[in-house]
Amino acid sequence: AVAAPMQKQLGHYLRKRRGEMTLPAFARKLGVSSSSLHRMEMGEQNVTLTTLERLLKRLKCSASDVFDK
Repeated sequence: AVAAPMQKQLGHYLRKRRGEMTLPAFARKLGVSSSSLHRMEMGEQNVTLTTLERLLKRLKCSASDVFDK
């Protein structure tokens, strides 16, 4: 399935962007719950397009920054 690698890529990108920030602080910045963010970072959370758009907007990045070409 295509979904799994994309979930992993999103998770990797979120972990990289979080850096030294705590999970709860980063979750607040992104407007998601800590548990959702944790699952996203683990590549286990199915993310809707609406949620993805919100994440990209709040991180000031584009989908091409997150997902390999």
